[in-house]
Amino acid sequence: MKFGQVEDPSQIDFTLPPDHPGTAEILKDSRGKNLEISVGCAKWNKTDLKGFYPRGTKDELTYYATQFNSIELNATFYGMPSPEQVLTWKEKTPSDFKFFPKITNTVSHFRRLQNVTDPVTQFASAVMNFEEKLGMVFLQLHDNFKPKDSDRLEKFVKEWPREIPLAIELRNNEWFSDEEIFEKTMQLFEKHNITNIIVDTAGRRDMLHMRLTTPVAFVRYVGANHESDYQRLEDWLERLSIWKEEGLERLYFFVHQNVEKASPLLSAHFVSEMNTRWGTAIHVPEMAEIKTKF
Repeated sequence: MKFGQVEDPSQIDFTLPPDHPGTAEILKDSRGKNLEISVGCAKWNKTDLKGFYPRGTKDELTYYATQFNSIELNATFYGMPSPEQVLTWKEKTPSDFKFFPKITNTVSHFRRLQNVTDPVTQFASAVMNFEEKLGMVFLQLHDNFKPKDSDRLEKFVKEWPREIPLAIELRNNEWFSDEEIFEKTMQLFEKHNITNIIVDTAGRRDMLHMRLTTPVAFVRYVGANHESDYQRLEDWLERLSIWKEEGLERLYFFVHQNVEKASPLLSAHFVSEMNTRWGTAIHVPEMAEIKTKF
């Protein structure tokens, strides 16, 4: 994942900013509920996750699903999934596995949320075949999709099929730099039960807004292939522990790397630390051939 990559990560202040005041307000009414946790990578192919799979692995997804309980499904961004493809993926995974498909780029990047009723219907109809294994769909808007087109975003949100949970990732800085625009957008998300994605990446600290709009933390963590990645994960666990106490209901945490082969290592560290701190029993992903951190 090259988005937000910097030449020298040691020059970046990776400190997590304070929570937005709206986050505690969102969480206060959901105390005491069990936390559902999904941790995964963004892809499962051998080319990117080099060294993760044992030699002789015949089906990558089948093996991946023995190590992780979820996948941030970026494959659906590059091509409209068919119902048959969705069923094939579904049938290769255990009963507790979850898919988090990204909405096809026809909707977000090529049509830019204009005249998208047909592709949205096609996409939604296909991913509904995941049934109980559908975690949450997410929309990633283009870096240059700005608040001047907020009417398109509002229309999209209002028309999105309510039976499918949705998260949205805003990327252009103008969504965050103007407090009035940001709050208006967050209120739109709250009203329509849209989860606001948080992105932690070196070169775009503005996307680390720490503003939840539902009792769901959907975090896309982008490592920098640097030793700081591990401390950053521990800092996230400190913050997530607070949110857990405040009433967080679901945690969806997906690990990316600029060099993706290290993603399983970071995920394993994150899950292991989580199990130690929270007493959870999530399977810690095992590495087949990777022996060093970087």
